[in-house]
Amino acid sequence: MQIGYKLAAEGFGPAELIRQAVRAEAAGFDFVEISDHFHPWLDNQGHSPFAWTVLGAIAAKTERIGLATGVTCPTVRYHPAIVAQAAATLALVSEGRFTLGIGSGERLNEHVVGTGFPDAVRVRHRMLREALEIIRLLWRGGYQSYQGEYLQLSDARIFDLPDELPVVAVAAGGPAAARLAAELGDGLFATEPKPDIVEHYQSSGGRGPRYAEVPVAWAPDEEAAVAAALETSRWAVTGWKVMSELPNPANFAAASATVRPDDIRGAFTCGSVPDDYVRAVQEYRDAGFDRLVLQNAGPDPDGFIDFYRDELRARLGSAAAAAG
Repeated sequence: MQIGYKLAAEGFGPAELIRQAVRAEAAGFDFVEISDHFHPWLDNQGHSPFAWTVLGAIAAKTERIGLATGVTCPTVRYHPAIVAQAAATLALVSEGRFTLGIGSGERLNEHVVGTGFPDAVRVRHRMLREALEIIRLLWRGGYQSYQGEYLQLSDARIFDLPDELPVVAVAAGGPAAARLAAELGDGLFATEPKPDIVEHYQSSGGRGPRYAEVPVAWAPDEEAAVAAALETSRWAVTGWKVMSELPNPANFAAASATVRPDDIRGAFTCGSVPDDYVRAVQEYRDAGFDRLVLQNAGPDPDGFIDFYRDELRARLGSAAAAAG
């Protein structure tokens, strides 16, 4: 099992995210993951820097810690050729520490280029399949072309390819995407502790790492943690159907206006009790995930990193050893 630290790119500017990543490495986290957004979820989060620039700077300022996008949509805002090139370059400058998290995207970020975002999930999945095929094609080397139903590639070549290509972890919320992850990905990415997603992935031949985000909110007391998560992260309670469809932060503010403190307590592990965090992580382990990203919605990132270093890291290691 590996434990990652989620860089809250919607809540902090680029220099602060880089600083947190350096601290996360020193505290013993195995990897950092960053969302690849154009907008934050809520206006009061106040940030959304370009993820690839932040990751490149982190690669230059760290030595050991893994890097991952969680996740990049390679179909609308980016053409998959650009993602293939960016991922290959980041794999080189990080000396093999990069994992490319790939997904079908949210309207919030993809509609900004003005070409539309498909209403039908099946179309998004078909586009994602074509994007993955293009990325794989370009990573073979040489000049390549591709003619799909939705995406095309014309006589393109990536000149700087690493000897070891990045792991591609495909986001899945259901059986179809899990099967796609097994077919064209090297790993799985999810946001809920659903054993059936892992089962569909593995029964379709998937044998790679299985990433999942664990929502937590650290503060010395539970009430402060709940209040912080309610202020900046209540959007997470709305569910994926809402999260994938709304176009702007103002829409998320309206959709989450009725979220209450008890809703936050039901969705996040809040406070500073190590046993609560161990139980939360174990739920995802029991569901079959082995790369767990702690997504902290609390008010004090440094306090959370110190909490992991001083109280949680050893406990999680012991729990993993006990689980075999």
